[in-house]
Parts: sequence; C-alpha cells; structure tokens
Amino acid sequence: MEKRTTLKKTLKPHWVWAIALGSSIGWGAFVQPAAWMGTAGPLGAMIGFGIGGLLMMLIAVSYGFLIKSFPVSGGEFAYAFISLGRTHAFISGWFLTLGYICIVALNASALALMFKFVFPSVLENFYMYQIADWDVYGMEIIIASIALIIFGYLNIRGGGFTGSAQFIFCIIMVGGVLLLTTLVGINPSADISNVAPLFPSDKTAIAAILSIVAIAPWAFVGFDNIPQAAEEFNFSSKKAFRLIILAILFATILYCLMIFATAMAQPWEGLVAAGHNWGTAEALQDILGTVGVAILAIALLMGIFTGLNGFIISTSRLLFAMSRAKFIPRSFSKLGKNETPYISIIFTVIVAMVAPWFGRQALTWVVDMSSVGVTIAYFYTCYTAFSLFKWNDNHGFNTNKHVVAPGKKIFALLGMVASISFLGLLLIPGSPAFLGLESRIALVVWIVLGIIFYIMKYKDYKNLDKEEMNYLILGSKEIKVKKD
Repeated sequence: MEKRTTLKKTLKPHWVWAIALGSSIGWGAFVQPAAWMGTAGPLGAMIGFGIGGLLMMLIAVSYGFLIKSFPVSGGEFAYAFISLGRTHAFISGWFLTLGYICIVALNASALALMFKFVFPSVLENFYMYQIADWDVYGMEIIIASIALIIFGYLNIRGGGFTGSAQFIFCIIMVGGVLLLTTLVGINPSADISNVAPLFPSDKTAIAAILSIVAIAPWAFVGFDNIPQAAEEFNFSSKKAFRLIILAILFATILYCLMIFATAMAQPWEGLVAAGHNWGTAEALQDILGTVGVAILAIALLMGIFTGLNGFIISTSRLLFAMSRAKFIPRSFSKLGKNETPYISIIFTVIVAMVAPWFGRQALTWVVDMSSVGVTIAYFYTCYTAFSLFKWNDNHGFNTNKHVVAPGKKIFALLGMVASISFLGLLLIPGSPAFLGLESRIALVVWIVLGIIFYIMKYKDYKNLDKEEMNYLILGSKEIKVKKD
C-alpha cells in the first residue's frame, strides 16, 4: 500500500475562524443589501438571515462532531464516504468542487464590480461584447485575473502565510462594518422611519422571510471551509465546533448590520426602485459622502479578499483529498516545496479565470445552481453524523466512531430536515426561491457531466481495495465504514 500524502499542520485557531467568517461574508454583504430589501424588506431580510444563521448552527453540530472524529482534508467528500460509500462521496465532491470554484470566480468578478462604481472610467475600457444584458469589458477580465493570480500565488506560498493574511483581512472587514453602522447611526440625516415599510407590499411577511432563508446555504457557505482545512490544524480538532458557531454568529450580525445601515441611510423603496448597480454605495454616499463610500469600498475589498483566499484554500484541499483517494488524477495531490497542493491551486485559479469572459450575469446563474450542491453536502454531513450518534449503547452500525448522544442525534436529524427544506425552496416550482430557468439548465448540465465522468472512472473506483480507500480518505484502514 502506497504511503498517504498529508498536509503540514500550520493553521492556528483564530486563522481558521477568519477563514470561515471571511468566506461566509465575501462580497454579498456589501453589494446585495438593496436587492435583499427589494425581495424581503429590511425586517424580512434581517429575520431571514437570523433564521438562516440558526439553521446553519443546527447543521454545525454535525460538522463539529465529524471534524473532531475525522480531522482530514475533504470535508463532506470524506463524510459521505463514511456513511454511504464511494459513489456518494463522488457526488458530494463533484457538486462541492463546482460550487467552490464558482464562488472564487464570483468574488473575483465582484472586485471588478467595485471598480465599476468607484472608478468607472478605468473599468469601462476595451469593450468586448454583451452576454445576458451584461457588457463585458477587457479591463474587467484583467482585474479579476490579476486578483486570482495574486491569491493563487499567496496560497502556493503556504497555509501559514494565507492564514495570517486572512485574519488581518477579516479584522479590517469587521471594523469597517462596525464603523459604517456607527457613522450612519449618529448622522442626523439618518432616520429610523426610512426602514419602513418593514416588508415589501407585494408579498406576505412569511413569503418575504422565506425568500431570504432559502439563500442561507449560499449566504453562509464558507463555514464549511473549516473541515476542508482540518488536516492542517495545529490545535485540537475539538475546537472546530466553537469556531464554526462563532463564525456563523459574526456573519449573521454583519449581514444584519449592513442591511440596517443601508435602510437607515435613505428610504429603501426608492433606493430599490432606482435600480443602482451598487445600491448600498449609493445610499451611503448620499449620507456620508466620499468617506462613507471609501470605508465601504475597503470593507468590500477585504470581503472579496477573504472570499478569494478562503475558497481557494477549500477548493484546493477538496481536489487534493479527491486526488489522494484516486477519484481524480494523482497530480492534484502533489505537494510543492511549501507543502501545499500547488497543482490543485493552479487549476482552481485557471478555471475561475475563465468565468469573467462570460459576464457576471451568466456567472450568477451557475452560482445560484451551486447552492443546490452545497445544500446536498450539508445533508450528507448531517446524515453521516446522525448515523454515528447513538440513542443508547445498544444501537448503531459497524463503525468504531459511534458516540452515545441522543440530543446531538436529534440536532443531526433537524439538520437533515433543514437541508431538505433548503433544497425544496430551491427546486419546488412556486417556491419564493425557485431557481430560474438558466440556473436549472446549468444544474442539469453539471449533473450530466458528473454522470459521464463517474461512468468513465467507475472501474477504477471498484478496483480499489476497501481498506486502501479507507486509509487514503480517512487516514486509517481500521475505521469501518458503510460498504458500497
């Protein structure tokens, strides 16, 4: 049996917290508040994010247990293998890979969007073509590509370097949000009456709230980067659950603060009706002037940086884990002189660099679709934890990782229900968050590609010895898992 490649343990607890929080926030908190208020109203959006955060915490119970029990790269890919075997491991890994790479690309394009507002004369150069009513400029592609190359290089430099940088970016981002909220709150031009009406007039309060709850898998995706980096912890994996809960709590607060600050700045219905590319910046510029936009731009920049950095880390570690288990070519698990999976990092950057050529609107279709994949990964995690938690000493199946924890088993069950509910909101026609036609087409295409790839690799999977597969994915051939 060949020796298993492992990653260097360089990540400190506060770095891991920053990876989770920074990945969860990304660009959306600073660009989307006006759109969210248009969908659900200020109170509806804030309640929706609050409920979404609580549901993510339910799911986090399962993540905390599995990270503690199986601190290996791969996260949901490994968890699906434990409970349901290699076919489901492939499904989980396939969807997650797409979702993570799309979020890397979307963060890079968000950088160009910021330039489009702050420096329009710089961005709107080298016009190329239009896709889905979005003008694609060569400068937009250049800016996104440069950002991806820089963060790809930083990741190749090593986990310790990217971890410390992530923490610094995160602290600046949190400080920016708190400062903006304070400046709006004490400004005499701001008024609590601007927050009214609390919900949009064209839908019920429940429908408004559910439309925001449905995007929780997308809004909070990033806390699940923690299991992807678990193999690189230089601390006890028992701390993972606490770090996840803190990251989700901070993310929920930051989302709500940005919505509230934007709503306080000016009447939100007028802001939404105006259809600005960046409604948050328009609102804050009116009340705080250039200083407000500058603070917002810095906070957004940090959000983009943390999103780029965090998801390049998680994507490359997922590819590394799948390669180590021989699900994809072995080159993806090669380590460079800094002991990082450099080929996986380069691959992630190159694929993400293709996306800006298709325009931001086309990219959002794929990202919306990828919410389905992330939710499926949540379900696999909760299902695996549910399988491993025992009601009592006489219940369980053949694994040496069972724990008697009826309370946590109930939480895992609730996490499964929450995951299925998210899927329903995304896939059931008539739901307030039903995927658009373009996103559904992208989902079908990705599923078909996955089936083709799996069929091509099926014989390779089946020829692998079960003990060897356990060893490559979980680090121990003694762990008994579900048989395919």
